[in-house]
Amino acid sequence: MNPETHPLTVPQKPKLLFFVTEDWYFCSHRLPLAIAALAAGYEVVLATRVKDHRAIIEAAGIRLLPLDLSRGAKNPFKDWRTLLKLYQILRSERPDILHNVAMKPVLYGSLAAKFGGKACVINALAGLGHLFVVDGRSGHLRRLVHFALKALLFRSGRIIVQNPDDLRLLVDSGTIERSQATLIRGSGADLDRFKPTKEPSGPAVVVMAARLLWDKGVGEFVAAAEKLKREGVRARFILVGEPDTENHSSIQRDQLEAWAREGAIEWWGQQSDMPAVFSQCHMVCLPSYYGEGVPKVLLEAAAAQRPIITTDMPGCREAVDHEENGLLVPARDVEQLANALRRLIEDPPLRERLGLAGRYRAEREFGIENVVSATLGLYRECLSARP
Repeated sequence: MNPETHPLTVPQKPKLLFFVTEDWYFCSHRLPLAIAALAAGYEVVLATRVKDHRAIIEAAGIRLLPLDLSRGAKNPFKDWRTLLKLYQILRSERPDILHNVAMKPVLYGSLAAKFGGKACVINALAGLGHLFVVDGRSGHLRRLVHFALKALLFRSGRIIVQNPDDLRLLVDSGTIERSQATLIRGSGADLDRFKPTKEPSGPAVVVMAARLLWDKGVGEFVAAAEKLKREGVRARFILVGEPDTENHSSIQRDQLEAWAREGAIEWWGQQSDMPAVFSQCHMVCLPSYYGEGVPKVLLEAAAAQRPIITTDMPGCREAVDHEENGLLVPARDVEQLANALRRLIEDPPLRERLGLAGRYRAEREFGIENVVSATLGLYRECLSARP
């Protein structure tokens, strides 16, 4: 054949398939990464449960594959239809990279990938969740999940973890090998969207923004607010978020409304404009003992130049240097949480110092560009290592 008349071969774009349980979580935590992947030449596809964010996802140029997976169900046999659908998706789409995000997609995505194609599998564990908090409620299930993780992940694919504690636990337990793991601290903060603002006038405002679960420390936050108000401390305590009905630890709406009626806290519900929320507060509190990765709200609070009070727990302590950009307190300790809150409420110069240090650290470490760059680098490594 004459080379001058031979049609040019157009290189096929590598296909990246995200598997995430909820469309809102993808938009909140992974959309900037997906947009960067598109700009880098990938075809990007998303398999997720579609609720309210279809237009945002499709407007970004991402092809959407509706896939219903309940986060709350603990019996994998109930999700066999989802597993079958995911297997079919992998067989038909044949992605070059399958990026599973969070515990259930990691388990189900890894299982489906063993039979449904030859994708390079990247499993992102955004914290180990309540199952890995040592208590009496979930010991048997925790052992089962450990067994499943080891069976599916050991020497198979790449693992993204968000904090060194999770990395150490997974390696020391023999669940993964160290060479499989990449440490990427959280999903980053948009430094252009979360900008420093002056403190509002009036009594100090403390915001706790999270999914409203007991494991996130909501009960301790309310108890500390009640204690301080009884002691005459002038401050407002705000809960931002909604119950998560698919989580066993979700707080009932009736309870939240009762707390608000009693006056210890205000409940603002779900808020889409978090920069505006931070501009109305003096500090951010997250007394979580959930088993976090690195909570996004803490990275964004630091970017917004707000001091942080959180627990000395895996993930949470990754965002805070004690006495540098915030205060660390023991988990489930209402007394010490109240003392830390009182200290910041009554000391505006300390709030200013901690807030400035938080913004500086966010600029140095927490920018979303760092997360995107590290993850795209991992994609390139995986593609170059494929046969």
